[in-house]
Amino acid sequence: MALKSTVFRVELAVSDLDRHYYADHSLTLARHPAETDLRMMVRLVAFARHAHPDLRFGRGLCQDEEPDLWRREADGTVRLWVTLGQPDPRRLRKACGHAGAVVVYTYQPRAARVWWEQHGEELAQLAGCAYTTCRTPPRPAWSTWSSRAWRSPPPCRRTPCGWPTAGARSSSTARRRAERPPPAC
Repeated sequence: MALKSTVFRVELAVSDLDRHYYADHSLTLARHPAETDLRMMVRLVAFARHAHPDLRFGRGLCQDEEPDLWRREADGTVRLWVTLGQPDPRRLRKACGHAGAVVVYTYQPRAARVWWEQHGEELAQLAGCAYTTCRTPPRPAWSTWSSRAWRSPPPCRRTPCGWPTAGARSSSTARRRAERPPPAC
C-alpha cells in the first residue's frame, strides 16, 4: 500500500517592505512521503519571498512538468516559476521558455556546488533564471516548525533566506545571477 501525503496547515503573515506587499496567507501544504521536512520548509520560505495572491503550490515531486511554486495570470501566462533542488538544465530551459522569470532554490550547498560544476556553462546561458542557495539552519531551528499546524510569529526578524532567527543561529543565502555559481558552504 502506498504511503499518503501528510497535510500541514500554515498561517503565514507576510510583510515585504521591498515590494510593499502585506498579507496573511492561510496555506495547506501536502508533504509527499519522499519529501523531507527541510524541503517542505524551503518551499514555505520560497512562498514567503515571492508571496502574491496568485502564487500557488505545484504538484512538485509528483509531477515533473510543474514547478514547486508558480504564479499564473488569468489568461494562463506563467509569470513566475519556482523550483527547488538541482533540476535538470533541460527542464530549466523549458521553464525559461514558458515563464517570465524562473527562480531555483537549492538547499543542500554541497550538492548545489557539484550540480553547478557539472552544468554551470549550460545554466549560465539561461536568460531570466536566478539561483539562490539556502544554507541549512541548525536542525532544532526548523524541525519544530514542521508541526502539522504552524503560525508565523508576528514580529519575526528574517534572514535573507527567510529563516526566522528567534534564538537560532543566523543562516545566510546569496542570490546569484547565472554568471556565478551558487555560493559554496
